[in-house]
Amino acid sequence: MDLKDKVSQLPLLPGVYLYKNAYGGVIYVGKAKSLRARVRNYFSEDRLTDSKTGTLISEARDIDYILVDNEKEALALENNLIKQYKPRFNILLRDDKTYPYIKVTNEKYPRVFVTRRLRKDGASYFGPYFPGNLAHRAVDFIHRHFRIPSCKIDLTRLHPNPCLQFHIHRCLGPCAAGLTTDDFYAAQVRNVKLFLDGKLRDLAGELRTRMGAASDGLRFEEAAALRDVLSTVEEMEGRQKMAAASGDDIDIFAYYAEPPLIAVNLFHLRNGRIVDRREFYWEDQHEFQPSEFMAALLKQVYLDQQYIPSIIHVPADFEDREALEALLTERRGRNIEIHTPQRGQKRAMYELAATNAKHCFDARFRVLKPSSKTILTSFEDAVGVPLHPPRIECFDISHVQGTDKVASMVVWENGRMKKADYRKFIIKTVEGNDDFASMREVVTRRYSQEGPRPGLVLIDGGLGQLHAAAAALESIGITDQPLASIAKREEWIYVYGSEEEPIVLDRFHPVLHLVQTVRDEAHRFAVSFHRNRRDSARLRSELLEIEGVGPRTVQKLLKTFGSVDRVKAAPEEALAAEVGPAVARRIRESLRA
Repeated sequence: MDLKDKVSQLPLLPGVYLYKNAYGGVIYVGKAKSLRARVRNYFSEDRLTDSKTGTLISEARDIDYILVDNEKEALALENNLIKQYKPRFNILLRDDKTYPYIKVTNEKYPRVFVTRRLRKDGASYFGPYFPGNLAHRAVDFIHRHFRIPSCKIDLTRLHPNPCLQFHIHRCLGPCAAGLTTDDFYAAQVRNVKLFLDGKLRDLAGELRTRMGAASDGLRFEEAAALRDVLSTVEEMEGRQKMAAASGDDIDIFAYYAEPPLIAVNLFHLRNGRIVDRREFYWEDQHEFQPSEFMAALLKQVYLDQQYIPSIIHVPADFEDREALEALLTERRGRNIEIHTPQRGQKRAMYELAATNAKHCFDARFRVLKPSSKTILTSFEDAVGVPLHPPRIECFDISHVQGTDKVASMVVWENGRMKKADYRKFIIKTVEGNDDFASMREVVTRRYSQEGPRPGLVLIDGGLGQLHAAAAALESIGITDQPLASIAKREEWIYVYGSEEEPIVLDRFHPVLHLVQTVRDEAHRFAVSFHRNRRDSARLRSELLEIEGVGPRTVQKLLKTFGSVDRVKAAPEEALAAEVGPAVARRIRESLRA
């Protein structure tokens, strides 16, 4: 049975259809109120003249379908299948960035940290946070005022001593005996959840009660600390009340397209104010239909999102709008509206988003160099690490089968490479080919010294190198240094503490370009140092075989010329000026042989 005959036997019911190629791979997923009517339409003369549809039908060898009860179920299933199969003829959301949440773990001593992945693991999740750095600021507030940690220390057993975080008053110290009690730790965790839930009035009441109890018990230092937290919480509660009265939660989409290239901007308005902006890019949309494009984009953005705004503004209406509104309303539990703004303030906000989309298109596809401020903001949004200070120190190891092991450290600061701060390391304690041990040695040597630390330590390598660097920092009492690595093959960025969620940026992303530039410079510097060391060793070996040439003469030549090739190329007069005419003549004769 050919494909057209099979289509004629599809049911007149709602469902999802899947076109498959000759190898059984899914190449397109769609949904329909009536499967037979929708799929039969692909074989009309008008549709077959469309290049995308014509190519799809020419490649398709089979069609499968799944029946559902209604159009809303079809929308949800279509979205899930698109994310599962990533069919080449569907419009795919290639930027898989998700907004951060704050996770409070489900342990005897819960921890709190930022994550971008929701799991069914019994933990409590709060968010998403707009902009992304707000989640990190909230966690920092929790560390300072509630002293619930983000560390990766094993809290199922006691340790002899607490880590640095306890000593700088950012952790209650549940890892060591006698520093806190189970009841007090649990009370602090409850306060953290009240804070993250936005129940600031309840939190303020709890803090007042505890402050009074501490004062009555003559624990005045504890009461003073609670008073400071209470003051901050009351100030935040006042801001929350003002914001709640100021406006709706709205998302605004706008695009700029020069097919096959497209840039989309998504503005997030919360309580009537712009709080964040998200960017999306495509390079393969040869057949660009705004209504079809927006329908596909909205389904992939919102159907798996925990939080959905009450109003969504789009540049073009689309066929599934009412069904998508109904499905989102059902999932959120209150009314969701999707509009195409035509006039007034709403239209003005859309035009602002459209202007930004055009600017993003130019910056991405016309290769405009972003400013340092833009890079810093983009870095924090993409990687989740604020570059404070704006300095990256990057390490790389270089050797040949475990010989002449060296390492490099290069520095990026305030938008440029700072060569005056570059450092070279000769590996001293590691035998054989052990890059992880070499990395531990180098990082330990660098950060055992006093002085300011960078906004980010970047490691050239994968998870093994990253964990080696983290172990080195922990061994010298540093547990709050932002640390990341970039793996060469996939070009994924791993942030320590969130390794299970590698950051995958598209090849045009300015943050990926920055990280690659710094990584490549560290690699170049390490390889150059290794090559010089190897040449020096070769120079010593060859020269020491010459009669009358000892270690001091070799050292003098090495200092002056630097390599075997330069010694070979040097005129005899230049050599004689360093080592005398007789030795210079023997060197020339020996190296020519």
